[in-house]
Amino acid sequence: MLVGLTYDLREDYLKLGYHEEDIAEFDSPRTVEAIEEALQVLGFETERIGHLRSLIRRLTEGRRWDLVFNIAEGLGLFGREAQVPALLEAYNIPYTFSDPLTLTLTLHKGMAKRVVRDLGIPTPDFAVIESESDAELLDLPFPLFAKPVAEGTGKGVTSSSILKGKAALNSVCKRMLAKYGQPVLVESYLPGREFTVGILGTGSQAAPVGVMEVVLLKDAERGVYSYLNKEHCEKYVQYRLVEDAQAQEAAEVALKAWQGLGCRDAGRVDLRVDAGGRPNFMEVNPLAGLHPEHSDLPILCGMVGLTYLALIENIMRSALGRLPTRPQMPITAGTTEAGLKVAVG
Repeated sequence: MLVGLTYDLREDYLKLGYHEEDIAEFDSPRTVEAIEEALQVLGFETERIGHLRSLIRRLTEGRRWDLVFNIAEGLGLFGREAQVPALLEAYNIPYTFSDPLTLTLTLHKGMAKRVVRDLGIPTPDFAVIESESDAELLDLPFPLFAKPVAEGTGKGVTSSSILKGKAALNSVCKRMLAKYGQPVLVESYLPGREFTVGILGTGSQAAPVGVMEVVLLKDAERGVYSYLNKEHCEKYVQYRLVEDAQAQEAAEVALKAWQGLGCRDAGRVDLRVDAGGRPNFMEVNPLAGLHPEHSDLPILCGMVGLTYLALIENIMRSALGRLPTRPQMPITAGTTEAGLKVAVG
């Protein structure tokens, strides 16, 4: 079975003049190498495709794959993560992870929270600020928290994102609107613990793999899981596997959001605890980073004894389950059994 790999490498875009923060969500060669190696160990034939334009060129040349393992983040605004999946669907080529609808919906944090709120899932009160006048009219009690509505990897998030008054609100929103060219999500600031929940699987077959608490160390940028703290997590962040009652509730909330938003195969849901001790949905990452040592999902999987190879196997099993005629995994039974604690698909 031939599996193509679509991805965006940071180094390719740095050569084109993009800045580090512009391409913060893009991948390193280490990530692509690790995924490809795991797929080959599992018995798949692989071919590196690369970014969207490379995919377009290959398709017009007549190249096809049995399935594409897609981690391409794309360039643009709300539809950037959906570009590769939408193109693959046009050519009837199956792929890993969520479809264009879910990827576009979840990239816009405000839209995702509206759906989650309609599902009865707890999430902080919020507003989407599209202009400076929107900020002037906002009527939510302080403290508040602000971040770009469609960025990941903590882009735009600093200690100044915690807003304690009207002047800070107006100033931060003005700056973010100008810098990122997109609306700003402003929501009630929750003072409690921060969790990320790993999810494996799709629909009724999805299950939490574990709950990880994000604890900022003394030298970290205070109060926020910011771009700086994420980029240098080895120095500024301690990750703890937690299994207490609050963590179990966080896992339940995360799973409901994952299923309600139509996410597939594997990813993460981020939550924060409110003043009443209740975990709230903050955002979901249906195209989570897969760097074996640096990304949150593989780190969490490692904490629960799920190897990187087993993580990739679970993703592939879930994705292959959507094919009209479900093929057998090429590996022999038990190859990664020692690493598997969560089985999906």
